[in-house]
Amino acid sequence: MNTANILEQGRQAFRHQSWGEAYTRLSSAKREIQLEAKDLELLARAAYLTGRIPECIDIWTGAHHRFIKQGDTRRAAACAFWVGMVLFNQGERAQGGGWMARARRLIAEKYEQDCAEAGFLMIPEALHHLRKGQAESAHKLFSRAADIGKNCDNRDLLILGRLGRGQALIQQNEIARGTTLFDEIMVGVVSDEVSPMVAGIVYCAVIESCQKIYDLPRAHEWTKALGRWCDSQPDLIPYRGECLVRRAEIMQLHGEWREAMRETEQACDLFQTYGSPASGEAFYRQAELFRLQGNFNKAEDKYREASKWGRKPQPGLALLRLGQGEIGRAQKAIRRVEEEKQDWIDRSAILPAYVRIMIAADEIRMAQTAARELSEIASKLHAPFLEAVADRALGSVLLADNKPSDALHKLHHAGSVLKEMEALYESAQTRLLIGLACRKLGDMDTAEIELDAARWMFQQLGATPDASRIDALLAESSPGKRHGLTPRELEVLRYVATGKTNKTIAGDLFISERTVDRHVSNILAKLNLPSRAAATAYAYEHDLI
Repeated sequence: MNTANILEQGRQAFRHQSWGEAYTRLSSAKREIQLEAKDLELLARAAYLTGRIPECIDIWTGAHHRFIKQGDTRRAAACAFWVGMVLFNQGERAQGGGWMARARRLIAEKYEQDCAEAGFLMIPEALHHLRKGQAESAHKLFSRAADIGKNCDNRDLLILGRLGRGQALIQQNEIARGTTLFDEIMVGVVSDEVSPMVAGIVYCAVIESCQKIYDLPRAHEWTKALGRWCDSQPDLIPYRGECLVRRAEIMQLHGEWREAMRETEQACDLFQTYGSPASGEAFYRQAELFRLQGNFNKAEDKYREASKWGRKPQPGLALLRLGQGEIGRAQKAIRRVEEEKQDWIDRSAILPAYVRIMIAADEIRMAQTAARELSEIASKLHAPFLEAVADRALGSVLLADNKPSDALHKLHHAGSVLKEMEALYESAQTRLLIGLACRKLGDMDTAEIELDAARWMFQQLGATPDASRIDALLAESSPGKRHGLTPRELEVLRYVATGKTNKTIAGDLFISERTVDRHVSNILAKLNLPSRAAATAYAYEHDLI
């Protein structure tokens, strides 16, 4: 087969989104002839979409220089933009910034600021403002970019600009407007109105934004759509890992922990192939699952891996220290994170852990302040899940402040919402608190029912530390435990207190009379009592009947 045919097959494969074949054919042609700049662009995109990041940068760089030689400055600037974006995503901010500066210079020298390439170059600047919390400035730049995209009939630029506008609106607490804009642009993405690279960027950004504002229904819906999109392109590598991480988050919420762990493992394998900013999120998700299951050593290792990839290990690492009984370390870590300057959406991810740790440290007032702030944020977001988490936080503070009746009002509401949303671990945590509140009110039957239900839920999930905690709580609440008696000794004491003889007790319990004699002797010795009559009086005095 001659080179011209191979080249044409590569172009056709690219049009059909067969990225692996496109890369193979175009690479083969490149080894035989000098490809035109436009074909180098196709090869660079195919290399990127099959996870060959260093190679795609080299090829795009070659296309950039080829366009400059041809005098096509705009296409050269476009190549420089994408090289910069890929480098930014790889964490190479200095190099990425250099390429963006080169692209700006090329456009400024020959073109007006209303061309599509100039609009694309507004995107990284707007993202910088967004990361700095300068939502108004970001919104203006994103809007300008979207307008240029519309005027130039460039769908990629239009959609990226509108995506940024939605993100800026959310940062400005315009939640409804922001999510409505997300829905609008996602219609275009699902309909294949944009290039695959832009589609992947938009999918991941929208899902991440929805997760951050606890809009779980939208996050779930668009994660499913991303999964279908990835599955339709078997050779696609970028974005598939991000999809696995988001799916793992959903699975964890719904109690599918084994499946969630498998998804994160697959994501980490993919990220090792091409690297991604989402690598840190994958390792963090693994760390969280290990922590909840009580595998603290592995959890700590994964938190460290997440940190290497740029994902801060908090609040998970502080909760790990709490689980290890190191309350002081947990408190110092979470206080440092809480005191950092963060926007209110980011604070919502920290405050639930902050409340738990402050209560454990007996800092009730600090926990109360944080719980109230969390409740205010939840009200701003109108997010049922976060509102339930906030109610549970308020309930836990009231319980710690010895106000169990008030706590139950908050906890019951939280439990109802979390159950409806099938948030299994969160539901179990809430039932645990309800059980403790009922115990403080003296309703021991309801307390035992709630604690037993929570323990069963934790056992089903594999949340070993939480299940063990309830085992200890139930053991402490056992009347026999409080008085140093085994369950069988407590049972025998109750029979003795009714006036039954050892022979009758033996018959009722289907044990030998000698065994009953031994139990009675142990009871008298443990309680330091002289006789059966004294044991009977003791049982009535201490409500053991």
